[in-house]
Amino acid sequence: MSLTELDDDTVRSMAIGAVFPDFGGKINSIDFHRKDDILVTASEDDSVRLYDIANAKLLKTTYHKKHGADRICFTHHPSSVICSSKYNLDSTGESLRYLSMYDNRCLRYFKGHKDRIVSLCMSPVNDSFMSGSLDHSVRIWDLRVNACQGILHLRGRPTVAYDQQGLVFAVAMEGGAIKLFDSRSHDKGPFDTFLVGGDTAEVCDIKFSNDGKSMLLTTTNNNIYVLDAYGGEKRCGYSLEPSPNTNIEATFTPDGQYVVSGSGDGTLHAWSINTRNEVANWNSNIGVTSCLKWAPRRVMFAAASSVLTFWIPNTSNVEPRPMDTEPAPPIEHLSQ
Repeated sequence: MSLTELDDDTVRSMAIGAVFPDFGGKINSIDFHRKDDILVTASEDDSVRLYDIANAKLLKTTYHKKHGADRICFTHHPSSVICSSKYNLDSTGESLRYLSMYDNRCLRYFKGHKDRIVSLCMSPVNDSFMSGSLDHSVRIWDLRVNACQGILHLRGRPTVAYDQQGLVFAVAMEGGAIKLFDSRSHDKGPFDTFLVGGDTAEVCDIKFSNDGKSMLLTTTNNNIYVLDAYGGEKRCGYSLEPSPNTNIEATFTPDGQYVVSGSGDGTLHAWSINTRNEVANWNSNIGVTSCLKWAPRRVMFAAASSVLTFWIPNTSNVEPRPMDTEPAPPIEHLSQ
């Protein structure tokens, strides 16, 4: 099914098509590759796992006991990822690692952050990436060099995102302020600042729509806002059930017409941005969904708690089969 055919009925028909229940803890983050049909996860059990989303198949598992696996994102290469560390930040300073999933090597360490990284994103156009940390800083990096390329000192919990053209990045900070920077001249400061009026909760996630026209904000108190990316006006907003100690995630569909989100009561919801109406809600069947992303090139999204699920259009009402019946691929342990 083509993404151009996405409509209310298709969104409403989404159902669980595959279940991966064999994680040893909460899944901290997930990411789809932009061009290949693969997904990567980072989990509290210190695992990084690579999935073939076209065939709903686990391809590889690596364990990272020394550093842990917290935030994760693909680089442009389908077998390379950037992963943030959970452990030993004080002693090693190795807050970020550039990992090869192909041969299970750490290609580079990135040192600088003094506290846990809560936001991580890769530029869609070059080797730059950004990290936001509880040490109240955003750092800009280049995969090719160890040294930090730029640093922004901010108040509160910083959250970062590039737009889909890689020309602009957004940083959310204390008090509901969203600052926009030119990627090529961030040292000149923000060229625009938006305020999410009336909500002072910290933003825990930002996403740009593929067409660059909208921004999606998720706050720590489970409010979701769609903003005009040019003027900052609030296009729509939704309040979800609270989820103490767990941040939820929301996602655009690739056409930018719908938003899907988890909620503190274990449900999932979808809204049409144009009509502002809810078009679907589902029982997630996995509790509170802390990770949620729509695949870039497919009519599919992934939702995760301590279980990973793939959602696809379903008109047959067939019960999903847990994806644990095939022999597991080899598990590898990274010594670094």
